[in-house]
Amino acid sequence: MERVFLLLGSNQGKREEFLRSAQLRLSEKIGPIRVSSSYFETAPWGDTNQADFINQVLQFEVNLSPEELLETILDIEIELGRVRNSSFRYGSRSIDIDILYFGAVIMETEKLAIPHPRIGERRFALEPLVEIAADLIHPKTKLTQQEMLDRCEDLLPVKKIKGNPV
Repeated sequence: MERVFLLLGSNQGKREEFLRSAQLRLSEKIGPIRVSSSYFETAPWGDTNQADFINQVLQFEVNLSPEELLETILDIEIELGRVRNSSFRYGSRSIDIDILYFGAVIMETEKLAIPHPRIGERRFALEPLVEIAADLIHPKTKLTQQEMLDRCEDLLPVKKIKGNPV
């Protein structure tokens, strides 16, 4: 079993409903949620001309390979109406599920990079992650999540809007 941290985000339609639907499907397909962060409302990153996101980090223990987890996540995103547009990387989305950490695995393939390669640049990922796993060590940098947040240069606003909803 590997301890996995996933980042959920939505900025279309009924954002909280998309997150709840993703939580349910993830629980059904990969196992129960072990720990969940609060919901955080965050300014869009990359393309700022879109609605704010709601983000949340979930922790699971999985008995899947990283590739199997990715395929499951992609299937769930499609079920929830996610349409990927390769020419517009940071656009609006009904649901986005990113693998932040997969145990201490370090890997980079054409389809998957673990840990998430831009986690240290994204306050919207670090704030909810620090809430539930501040002392988690990044396997490459050897920094805790709190240390990464303290060094993060991203100044986009991140605001807790709802305590632990799961």
